[in-house]
Amino acid sequence: MSRLLVTCFLFIVCMACGCSVPTRLEVSDRPVEQPVATFSIAAFDPETGEIGVAVQSKFIAVGAVVPWVKAGVGALATQSWANTTYGPKGLAMLEAGKSPQEVIEALTAADERSAFRQVGIVDATGRVATFTGKRCNDWAGGRTGKHYTVQGNILAGQQVVDAMAEAFEKAEGDLGDRMIASLMAGQAAGGDTRGKQSAALYIAREKAGYSGFNDRYRDIRVDDHPEPIKELRRIYRLHKRVFPPPRKR
Repeated sequence: MSRLLVTCFLFIVCMACGCSVPTRLEVSDRPVEQPVATFSIAAFDPETGEIGVAVQSKFIAVGAVVPWVKAGVGALATQSWANTTYGPKGLAMLEAGKSPQEVIEALTAADERSAFRQVGIVDATGRVATFTGKRCNDWAGGRTGKHYTVQGNILAGQQVVDAMAEAFEKAEGDLGDRMIASLMAGQAAGGDTRGKQSAALYIAREKAGYSGFNDRYRDIRVDDHPEPIKELRRIYRLHKRVFPPPRKR
C-alpha cells in the first residue's frame, strides 16, 4: 500500500473515532538499513608501520562492516548508516596520494546521504581526518590526535571520545594494546547507549600476515558477546602468543 493511501486511511480512522489529527505528517528519509551505531579508533604506529582500526558496537559482527585497512596506505572506519563503498574507494584514493581530509571530502561529496555517515581515516604517514554528518544520531562526533582519530554515534556524550583519545595517548604496549585500551576507556565513559554486542580489531603490517604471504597482521572479531571488548582483549593476547611480532631485520 502506498504512503498516500496509508495516510488517507489513518486520517479517516482518526476522524471516525474522534482522535486528534496531526497538522503535519512527516515521512522519514533515513536509510532503511540499521545504523552501525558505534565507537571506533583508526591509528598508525610510525615505529612499526602498523596501521589499523578497532571498533565496538551494539550491532552484530561489526568487524564485517566498519574497518578497512591496507598496509603502507591507510586505515578507514565507516559507520552510522555505513556506506561500505567508502572503504575500498577511500583506500584507493589514499594510495593515489590524496590526504585523509581530501578523501573524506571526495567521498561525502559523491554521496547523497552523506549527512547520515560517519568516517575516520588515518594514512601511513600519520595524517588523520574525521567526519560526522549532521543527521547522525546523537550523541555523535569525533576527535583527532597525533597519528589517530576516534569517532562514534549514539554515544553517552562527548566524554566517550575524549576518554578514548586520552587513553590511547597514555596507554603502553603495541598498537593493538593501545587501541583496545582506547575502546575500554570509551566503554567505561558510557559507550554506545544501546549497549554492547560486537567488537573487532584489524591491523595491517607489510608481510606480517600468516607465513609472510600477506599484510593481514591482526584480524580479530568478536561477533556476539556480552562483553565484546574484554573478549577482544583476551583473544588478542592469545593471538600475540601464538603469532608473536616479526623479528626486526
